[in-house]
Amino acid sequence: MSGHRLAPDIPENPQSPPPSPAYGAAPAETGAEDAVLTAERAHLTRSREALRTMREHAQSLSSDAAADWVSEQTLRFLLDQRVAALADHPDTPLFFGRLDRDADDDLPTTLYVGRRHVHDQASRPLVIDWRAPVSRAFYQAGPSDPMGVALRRRFGYRGGEITAFEDEPLTQGEPLGPSRILTEEIERPRTGPMRDIVATIQPDQDEIVRSNLAQTICVQGAPGTGKTAVGLHRAAYLLFTHRERLTRSGVVIVGPNRAFLSYISSVLPALGEVKVGQTTVVDLLGGHTTPEDPAIAALKSDPRMADVLRRALWLHVVKPSEGLVFSKGAHRYRVADYEVREIVAGLRGTTRYGPGRTALARRLAHAVLVGMERRGGSPDDRVHDSVTRSQPVKRLVDQVWPKLTPEQVLHRLFTDADFLAAASRDTLTPDERDLLLQRRLPRSWKTARWTVADASLLDELADLIDRPASIGHLIVDEAQDLSPMQLRALGRRCRNGSATVLGDLAQGTTPWSTRSWKEVLTHLDIDDGTVTELTLGFRVPREILDYAARLLPAVAPDLAPPQSLRPGAGSLSVHEAPAPEALADTLTGTVTHVLTREGSIGLIAADHSLPALSTALTEAGQPHTVLTPDAHDDHRLTLVPAGLAKGLEYDHVIVVEPADIAAAEERGLARLYVALTRAVTSLTVVHATPLPALLRD
Repeated sequence: MSGHRLAPDIPENPQSPPPSPAYGAAPAETGAEDAVLTAERAHLTRSREALRTMREHAQSLSSDAAADWVSEQTLRFLLDQRVAALADHPDTPLFFGRLDRDADDDLPTTLYVGRRHVHDQASRPLVIDWRAPVSRAFYQAGPSDPMGVALRRRFGYRGGEITAFEDEPLTQGEPLGPSRILTEEIERPRTGPMRDIVATIQPDQDEIVRSNLAQTICVQGAPGTGKTAVGLHRAAYLLFTHRERLTRSGVVIVGPNRAFLSYISSVLPALGEVKVGQTTVVDLLGGHTTPEDPAIAALKSDPRMADVLRRALWLHVVKPSEGLVFSKGAHRYRVADYEVREIVAGLRGTTRYGPGRTALARRLAHAVLVGMERRGGSPDDRVHDSVTRSQPVKRLVDQVWPKLTPEQVLHRLFTDADFLAAASRDTLTPDERDLLLQRRLPRSWKTARWTVADASLLDELADLIDRPASIGHLIVDEAQDLSPMQLRALGRRCRNGSATVLGDLAQGTTPWSTRSWKEVLTHLDIDDGTVTELTLGFRVPREILDYAARLLPAVAPDLAPPQSLRPGAGSLSVHEAPAPEALADTLTGTVTHVLTREGSIGLIAADHSLPALSTALTEAGQPHTVLTPDAHDDHRLTLVPAGLAKGLEYDHVIVVEPADIAAAEERGLARLYVALTRAVTSLTVVHATPLPALLRD
C-alpha cells in the first residue's frame, strides 16, 4: 500500500482533559502532501457550509400551503424530520473517504463518501451518501476488482477535523497491506453510547448491509464481528433505498433490554435516520413482567402451545341448538337450526375468530333475506345491514360464537383443568397440564397479572382473533435468546415484510435458547431466509477471544472458535485474591490501575453481587454508576450485572468471580462467555473462588 499520513498530533494540555484521539496521524510532511491536506480541509469546510445552507433552507420551508389541517400537520412533521436529518455533528466526520474514479458517468471523477448527501447551491455533489450505489466501491473495491476506482483515500480525524490521510492505489495490481487509519479507527478507545462503523465497514459486512429488502437474513456473529452494527446500518441502508415504502410500513429494532437500546440509540440519528422504532420484545408484547417459575415459563414458551391455544379459542364456538327467527312487520322469517349449523361449520377454522363472528352475522342475515325474496320482497344492502345488526342475529351470534379477548381465553385455560385437558388433548402430558395450573390466578381475568411468557401466548391468541398490522422491516438482535413463541410473535409482525435476525448461538443464556438458526426461521414462519456467518472479529483482541473460547465445548460445541484480526498480546490478565476477604482490596487496586488507561471501563459481575461491589468501590473513593435495565449511563466506570452485559462493549472489562456468574443460572457458562467477550482493549479477571474448570490453567 502507498500510504500518505499527514498532520501532526495536536499536543495535549496536561491541565485539561485529553481530546478525542486522532487515528492515522503522524508528523506532517512538507510540500505536496501538506498542500493536499490543506485542500481536503478546505473541502470539509465547504461541505459543512453547504450542509448548513441545506438545513436553513429546510427550516425556511412552510407547511401553510397545505390544503387542510391534517395535510399541514403531516407536511410539518416531514419537514421537521428533514431538518433533524440534516443536523451537523461537529465531532463526527462529515466524510471519511474519497474515490478517484475512471468511470464514465454523469458523476464527478472525484467523490467524497460520507454519512449523508451534501450538495452546493448549484446542486453539485460535495459529499455522496455512503449508501448510494456508487459508494459501494469504497467498501468493496480492491486490486483484483477496482470497480472503476483508481485511488481510494481514507481520512484520519481528531473530533471533526482532518488530521491525516492515507491513499490506496487500486489499479497497480499489487495487494493492499493493512490500513493504519482503518486499524486505529477500529481500535481507538470509546466512551458513551455505541457509534456507527460507517467508515470501517468490511466487505463481508457490506454485503449483508446492502442485501435486498425482500430477503430475510440470519446473521450468526461471534463477539466483536460487528453484527449489531451491521443490523443498524442495514436499517439505514434500506431506509435510504426504499424510503417511501418503509416510511409507510416502518422499520423497528427489537433489542434484549432498554439498556441495550439506550446504548445503540445514537447510531441511526448520526446517519441521518431519525424515524426508526426501537423496542424490546417485552415492551412490544405489552410490557408484562410478573415473575414466574422458570419451569412454567419454559413450558409456556414451547411451540406446542400454539396448537393448544388454537384449540382453546375455537372450543368457544358451540354447536347451535336452535335456529333464527327474525320478525319484520307482520312477517316472521326463520332460519332452521340445521341451516345455522351448516353456516357455522362452513366458517369455523377457515377464518380468524373475529372476522368469523362478523361473517356469521352477515350470512345469517343473508339467509333471512333469501326468505324475504321468496315472499316476493326485494331487500337491498340497507336491509341486509339492518338485519345483520338486529338483536335476534346478535343474540344468536353471541350464543354460538361469543366475543372474546385473549385474556379471557388464557385465563380460562390456566384456571379450568377440564378446559385445559380438552384444549391440549395429547399435545401436553398430565404433568405438564398440572404445571400450567400451578400458578394461582385471580377469579376474574380482568385483574390477572401476566408474565413475560404469558405475553407471547396472549399475542398468539390476538393473532388468532384478528390479524395484526405488518412492519416493513424488523431487526432483531440477540435473537438466540428468544423463545419459539416470542419468535412466532415477531414473525407475525413482518408477515408482509422482511427481517434481519442477529445473534450468536454461543451466547444463548435462556432455558429455551435456540441451537439452530434454521429453527429460528421456522418459528418466524419464513421459508426463504438466508443464514450467513461473520467469523472474523475486529474489536475483541485474539488473546481475549481465545481465553473465552475455552468455554465453547460446554456452551456451543458445534461452533468453530471465533477469530480476531487483533493479536492483543498482553490484553488479558488474571488476578487471584489471596483470600475471599481480600477480594475487595484486590478489586479496588485493579480498578485504580485500569483507570490510568484511556477509554470506558465495564466491571461485570453476577447480578446479586453488584450491591456489595458498589459499596466497596464507594468506600475506596472510586466514582462509578450501576447499569440498570432501563438505561445505559454515560460514565467512565460502570458496574454491569452479567444479565445485562449482552450486546454492550467497553474498552476495558473487569470480570469479578467468574465462578459466581457461571453458578447463578442454568446456562451460566454461556453468560460467562458473554461477560468475557465485552472487552475491546483489555480484560482483567479478578477472583477469590476457584475459576470454572475450563478456565483453569
